[in-house]
Amino acid sequence: MKTGQSHLFIPGPTNIPDRVRRAMNVPMEDMRAPDFGELTKPLFEGLKRVFQMTSGRVFMFPGSGTGAWESAITNTLNAGDKVLMSRFGQFSHLWVDMAQRLGLDVQCIDVEWGKGVPVVEYAKILDADKSHSIRAVFITQNETATGVTSDVAGVRAALDATGHPALLFVDGVSSIASIDFRFEEWGVDLAVAGSQKGFMLPAGLSMLGVSEKALDASRTARMPRCYFSFDDMLKLNDDGYFPYTPPTQLFHGLREALALIEEEGLQNIFARHNRLAEGVRRGILAWDGCSLCAHSPQWYSDTVSAIVVPENIDAREVIRSGYERHRTSFGSGLSKVMGKVFRIGHLGDLNEVMCLTALASAEMALRDAGAKVEFGSGVAAAQDWYSSSQSVEISVAAE
Repeated sequence: MKTGQSHLFIPGPTNIPDRVRRAMNVPMEDMRAPDFGELTKPLFEGLKRVFQMTSGRVFMFPGSGTGAWESAITNTLNAGDKVLMSRFGQFSHLWVDMAQRLGLDVQCIDVEWGKGVPVVEYAKILDADKSHSIRAVFITQNETATGVTSDVAGVRAALDATGHPALLFVDGVSSIASIDFRFEEWGVDLAVAGSQKGFMLPAGLSMLGVSEKALDASRTARMPRCYFSFDDMLKLNDDGYFPYTPPTQLFHGLREALALIEEEGLQNIFARHNRLAEGVRRGILAWDGCSLCAHSPQWYSDTVSAIVVPENIDAREVIRSGYERHRTSFGSGLSKVMGKVFRIGHLGDLNEVMCLTALASAEMALRDAGAKVEFGSGVAAAQDWYSSSQSVEISVAAE
């Protein structure tokens, strides 16, 4: 007989706060009712505050973040357009794959897994592109497969320094609402987010931030699109409606999630994620034979840590033991790092004791798989950090 609760430490879907779960427990309702906009219109403004944008639009599509990826590309680019991308993990790889399958001319820089977007190399390529043949630059802000965060502001600086007019696309699925992201300040044109990460909701809702520049591009782009069309959304969104059946329960959950985000304050959320992540990292680095997949602190992600296990250990056994023996779900290693890496997601509705639970369970699973990890070593390192570091809250009113 199983007692207590199971533990979820994958990098998405994340834990759903009770307030959000209760908010979604509502009867079905008429999505064409005259007062439906009272629920939906404030969501667009709330999302813009999380994206840190004042102009442009935010669209919401039923589907995962991959749907918003497709919408961003098909509404603003044409088949044959040249784009600059980089590949350094499974999700940046999938974005490259989508761009190629949609007919874009992709200039892709392959980077060693464990590092992120090569800003210096981007700058050189953009500077050499005197004819401005590159129509768009893509950056995965947080590569979930390897626990790596890249420098969006640095890419914008490279575009500005070279006077390059390319659109800036950002995959923020596992960063927005958890890691600092500034749509307007960083001159982002299209940014993708997903409900199941920092927004603390079930999967099934993707959000897409779109700049005025990108909206202008959508008026002349001719790539085929239907379900993900900006035009169809623009016709109805201002009144709070959608061109197809929307996920009403998720809207109720999003309203409560946005309230939680505003109550804590974005800067506090970013600081909390950084502090919790640092404790987890210190715990991992205390385990004999283990290391972080991210090569150096400049790449460390505050939403997920990918742990490289000792050479004689199969990370899949760590994950299996965690799930079957200790009722804990860890993220699996993907593609190139399958069997070499397991992942601890530390984002969303999370606190210090939850992080300590993840480390304690991982220590047992590692020992089950044959690793020579000293019980309590990682937990103690994280406890030292959480006890000595101070959780500082910034006044929400001051933001």
